[in-house]
Amino acid sequence: MTRVRLDLFTSLDGYTPADPTPDNPMGEDWGRLTAAYAATRTFHEYVFGDTSGKGTTGVDDRYAVAFFEGVGTEIMGAGMFGLHTFPGDADWKGWWGDTPPFGTPVYVLSHTAPRPSIHMEGGTTFHFRSAAIEDVLAEATEAAGGLDVRIGGGYSTARDFLRAGLVDDLHLMVTPIFLGRGHRLWDDLRGFELTHEVTTEVAESGQIHVTLTR
Repeated sequence: MTRVRLDLFTSLDGYTPADPTPDNPMGEDWGRLTAAYAATRTFHEYVFGDTSGKGTTGVDDRYAVAFFEGVGTEIMGAGMFGLHTFPGDADWKGWWGDTPPFGTPVYVLSHTAPRPSIHMEGGTTFHFRSAAIEDVLAEATEAAGGLDVRIGGGYSTARDFLRAGLVDDLHLMVTPIFLGRGHRLWDDLRGFELTHEVTTEVAESGQIHVTLTR
């Protein structure tokens, strides 16, 4: 049965990065927030194509493996794809080069007129949709063929799905740093732990993995 999954990084004070730029598309503090994840062997393999075995293999890597397993489609916001940073570039194909690490259909939410779908190497196809998130989720669920739908972010898209009660499995990676600025993920979102079972695990890196499962 298809489940809706969301993986998020936050700081100890509850922030996610803001203010993306062409040089820092996920925000200035993204590298600090995701350092433990980016150091894993699985990240090196899936994102960099490095099959040499380089990278950490502990608790963080186990969650990284789970991140990539069982996903049939992905949904992301226009900002994560880069439409806000390059709004006038009709040839923009995202931040990930010719072979994005998704390997599935990816539905990009946009308030502007839809673009033609973009077929990339490695099995990724970007589809652009301006419909309600419930309608896009229904389309993505059908396309997933029984596998899961992953909500890829960014911040606003994640909050929209959380607020609508559409997330079955939330994996929250809490990095032991204080940002003191950015987007506050949980403002006005109360009681998520009342409908989901909560477990926590601390990795060797100090990263705190919080999973909430409906």
